[in-house]
Amino acid sequence: MKNDLRNRNFSRRAQKAYAVFACLVAAMSLTVMPAMAADDPLAVVDNLSDFIFSLIRAIGLILLGWGIVQVGLSFQSHDPSQRSNGFLTLAGGIVITFTKEILTLITG
Repeated sequence: MKNDLRNRNFSRRAQKAYAVFACLVAAMSLTVMPAMAADDPLAVVDNLSDFIFSLIRAIGLILLGWGIVQVGLSFQSHDPSQRSNGFLTLAGGIVITFTKEILTLITG
């Protein structure tokens, strides 16, 4: 009796899991979009490079803002270790924000 109840519960869970899986597969197969690729493969690589560098710049700006917040909080609480961490985060945010310009300066 007890095993029969466990088997029914397991069967219901398996059916629900299968239904969710089938719905996910159906949704993914119905939402496939065709790729509108450019004729020039180098244009595609340049567009991808610009996209990646814009993401890196966004992360750098977030770190830059967080560094400014940390430095401000360290001046308020008179905490020298937080101040040094804030300035390091600030410097890292500046370097990450201007990564593309730094790479173009290095490579020429």
